[in-house]
Amino acid sequence: MKKFGLMTLALMVTMGVFAQKGVEDGSRYGHGEDSINVIKNISIYTEYYKTNNFKDAYEQGWKDVFHDAPWASVNTYNYGVKILRNLYKEETDPEKKAQYSDELFQVYEQRVKYLDQLNSIAQNKVSEGEIWGQYGHDYMSYNPKVQISRAYELLRKAVDLSKGRTQYYVLNDLMKVSSQRYTNKKDNDEFRDALIQDYLDCATYIDEFIAVQTDDKILDLSEKVKESIDEYFVKSGAADCDRLQAIYGPKIEANKENLDYLNKVVKIMSLFDCRASDAYFTAAEYAHAISPSVQTAKSLGYLYLKQREDTDKALEFYNQAIELDDDNNSIADTHYMIAALYMTKENYDRSRSSIQKCLSLNPNKGDAYILLGKLYAIKHSWSNEPALDRCAYYAVIDKFEQAKKVDPSVTETANSLIKQYKDQTPRVEDLFMLGYKAGDKVEVKGWINETVTIR
Repeated sequence: MKKFGLMTLALMVTMGVFAQKGVEDGSRYGHGEDSINVIKNISIYTEYYKTNNFKDAYEQGWKDVFHDAPWASVNTYNYGVKILRNLYKEETDPEKKAQYSDELFQVYEQRVKYLDQLNSIAQNKVSEGEIWGQYGHDYMSYNPKVQISRAYELLRKAVDLSKGRTQYYVLNDLMKVSSQRYTNKKDNDEFRDALIQDYLDCATYIDEFIAVQTDDKILDLSEKVKESIDEYFVKSGAADCDRLQAIYGPKIEANKENLDYLNKVVKIMSLFDCRASDAYFTAAEYAHAISPSVQTAKSLGYLYLKQREDTDKALEFYNQAIELDDDNNSIADTHYMIAALYMTKENYDRSRSSIQKCLSLNPNKGDAYILLGKLYAIKHSWSNEPALDRCAYYAVIDKFEQAKKVDPSVTETANSLIKQYKDQTPRVEDLFMLGYKAGDKVEVKGWINETVTIR
C-alpha cells in the first residue's frame, strides 16, 4: 500500500509537470491534468445542458472548455450558442447582458479560427459562410448596441462566401441592413450602389436556395423572404428611372466591353420598367453585341419600336431573337409581336403569315386568334352583295370564339369583341332573300378565304 501511494503521488507530480492546455500546445484536449479536466468539464456541462440548465452549464464547465481546449468538441460551439442566447434573453442586468452578447460573438469568431480542426472531428461539417451568416444574424438579434456597419460587414461576408447556399434568413437580414444603411444616408452613392448590388445578389440567391428545398416549412419561409427582399428594395427608394439613369448612364461607355456590368444594368432597369431610359438602351445594345441572346434581341426590338419608332430595325432584332431561340412558346410569342408590328404597318399579308407561324408552334395562344380576327375585320370585304359581304364577320367572330376556347385568360376581351362585331353580321331575312338560312355554309372568298356557318 505504501508502495502504491508513492507511485500515485509520483504520477500526479508527473502529470502536473507535463500538464498543458490545448489552447497552448494546439492539441485537442491538452496534456496531463489539463486534458483530464477538459474531459471532466465536457461531461459536467453537457449534463446541465441536456436539462436546459444553461446557467450551470455555462459556469460549471463550458467556459473552461471554450477557453482551454478550443477544438476539443464541436458541441462547445453548438451548445455554447444556445447557452449564451438563453442567458442573454433571461438576463435583466445591462452589463451582464452585454457580457453574454460579447461572449456569443466570441464563440463565432473562435469557431472560424479553429474551423479546419473542428471539421476534422465533425460528423456534419460546416462552412465558413454558414458561421458568418449565423454570426451576422445573432449580432442583430442578441445585441444591445447593434452597429449597422458591423452587421452589414458580417452579413455581406456570409453571402459572398455562400452565394446560392446562403440561408434564407441571412439574405433577409442583409437586405434589411443594407436598405437601413442607405435610408440613413440617402446622399451616399456608395451605399446606393451597394444596395442595388445586394438586391441583385439576394434576389438571385433566394431563387437558388428555394430551388433545392424539400422541407415545406423552410420553403414557405423562403418564399416569404423572397417577397420581403423585393419590399426592402422598393421601399428604400434607392432606384427609380431618373436615379438609375444618373447612376449608370455615365459609366456605360467605360464598361461597354464588360458584359457582367452591362447585364446588371439591363436587369435592374428592366425590374423598374426603365426600358425607355437611354442607359438601358445603350447597355442592351452593347450587351447584345458581345453576347447575343434571345432576351437582348427581344429587348432591342421593343426599344427600337417604342422609343425610336424604327420598325425595320425592330423587325431585324425580333428575327434575330427567333434565330437564337430554341423554346417553341417563346418563338411563338416573338412571331406574335412581329404580326402585331406588321399590322400597324398595314402589311396584312405578312401579319397573317406571322400569326400562322405563331399558332403552328403554340396553338393555345389566344391573343394570336384575337389579332387574326381583327385582321379579318379589316379585310372583310369580298362580295358585291352586301348581305354576303357581311358573312365575313362570322369568320371574325369564329376567331374570337376560338381564342377564348384555347385560352381562358382572354375570355373577357374575346367576349367584348364578339359583342362588338355581332352587330356587323347580316340579317337573317336578307340572307333568306338570297336563298340562305341558319345552318347553311357560306364560302367567304377574297382575302379571308374561309367557310363559315350562318347563325
